[in-house]
Amino acid sequence: MTSQITARFEPGDPQLVIQGAGARPASATLTGPRAHVDGRITGGGKTWTVRFPLRASRWGGPELPLPTGEYRVGIEGVEIDAQLPMRVLGGSSRAGLRAELRGAALVVGPPVDPVYDDPDAQGALERRYVDRATPLENAVFFESFYGRGAGCNPFAIDRELARVAPGVIRYWSVVDLSVRVPEGAVAVVEGSPEWWRARSAARVLVVNDWLRRRYVRRRGQKVLQTWHGTPLKRLALHRPGFDPRRAGAVVKESLRWDVLLAQNPYAARILRKAYAFFGRPIWVEGYPRNDALVNGDPAAVRGELGIAPGERVLLYAPTWRDDRQEIVDFLDPEALAAETGAVVLVRGHSRTLLPGHDVAGARVIDVTGYPDAAPLLLAADALITDYSSVMFDFGVTGKPMYFLVPDMEHYRGELRGFYFDLAARAPGPLVRTQDELVAALAADPAEHADRYAAWTARFNARDDGRASERVVARILDQGLLDR
Repeated sequence: MTSQITARFEPGDPQLVIQGAGARPASATLTGPRAHVDGRITGGGKTWTVRFPLRASRWGGPELPLPTGEYRVGIEGVEIDAQLPMRVLGGSSRAGLRAELRGAALVVGPPVDPVYDDPDAQGALERRYVDRATPLENAVFFESFYGRGAGCNPFAIDRELARVAPGVIRYWSVVDLSVRVPEGAVAVVEGSPEWWRARSAARVLVVNDWLRRRYVRRRGQKVLQTWHGTPLKRLALHRPGFDPRRAGAVVKESLRWDVLLAQNPYAARILRKAYAFFGRPIWVEGYPRNDALVNGDPAAVRGELGIAPGERVLLYAPTWRDDRQEIVDFLDPEALAAETGAVVLVRGHSRTLLPGHDVAGARVIDVTGYPDAAPLLLAADALITDYSSVMFDFGVTGKPMYFLVPDMEHYRGELRGFYFDLAARAPGPLVRTQDELVAALAADPAEHADRYAAWTARFNARDDGRASERVVARILDQGLLDR
């Protein structure tokens, strides 16, 4: 009976414990949009107990608290009473997360003390941050895609910095403690006092997107904006339609940056104009994140993903759309896997990570939550994309690219617009349907060899596996950090 069900939280090794009477359930799961855990069931007969760990290991990494989100509590043969009172299950001090049971839903949040949820409390932290007068630390504050992961160019710079200047403190901004940060780094959860303090104390901020919340530059503090891709789609001041507020926000944001990193001269020209980044240096050094495509081991990545040696691997990585929150549904990954005999990896854009959910299917692996994109490019035998800047990175591998673009006229004409004609320069075939894609995957990619060579000559000349070395050398040579 529902009335016999009880729930509690055990914070030491954080677990949700649900007890009931009667026959032992056959299975129990906590299912969220990007993670799930199986419950351990004991007892049976008179009473039974299900223990759900609130930590999980993903992609062979360490056990970490569950990602923020809502998890459905499912116990086979048991109806969870939706009228169970909301009960606070855990706090940030011991559990590494906050959790509330709301009937059959477990709501997991970041481990920030609830006192700081109040706007006035956050305002007080901001004012303390602005007024901070203590000396800067020999430290870097890293943030990648608003703290949703620890990857991209900031991750590659972190790894090189740790190698050549191990005395530098490395803080990583994260949305919650499910984000795996590099070895030796310090995770700071956005909005916490530790986050505000670290952002104030670091001599250098390395970010790949806009700075969130209030930012006041301290004397001697520098911001390296790595950005996150060579652009095909129009950005910032170049986006269709003039919006004075958007234009003002773009200029305000770019004034926060001291240095901008570009993958190639083409990107440098576009980014300088799109962000009104005038009078300050742009470092054209290739992309640090692409060093892994030259120096990495694809077999290791495939092993981490559970892919057997010799399997053909297709990576589907579309960009996000301004008019929708979740990944586009132009492709049926399970059908593609069946038609090609390949393993299909599905990688949504970082903007679809939180609102979306993992896709499932035979020989389909959703890797939207995988910590970094570069290893996935390394592991793939071919890339399927649309207008994503991943096309400019994948050229480093020399492997085939395919462009599934059924909405190209709408995207180019109404949503964003392009800086150049993709159809005229693409280093692989443009297709409109999944049937056309399957046919293209079976064809000889050599017919696009000349375009591919021209593409890499223009966009990948500096992606030689040593971009991280050059960027970190400039940081140290200019005295932005001490060794």
